[in-house]
Amino acid sequence: MSIRVRYFASLKESLGCDGVELSCARPLTVQQVWSQATGQISLPDNILVAVNMAYVDQAVEITDGDEVAFFPPVTGG
Repeated sequence: MSIRVRYFASLKESLGCDGVELSCARPLTVQQVWSQATGQISLPDNILVAVNMAYVDQAVEITDGDEVAFFPPVTGG
């Protein structure tokens, strides 16, 4: 199965790319997608996640063809 992973704002800068394509043999949770895509063991608590443009939590299972987007916390003023 294929999953498109996208990073935004400061995540894109710190990871050095705007995203990756993952191939895997079975469905993954958001946490597992983060680990495989970034090499980091755990997803920081302050990172927002959207799957197919809908916000989700870390336990959601990702399936073939999904797009997973990771966002840093929104700030502004």
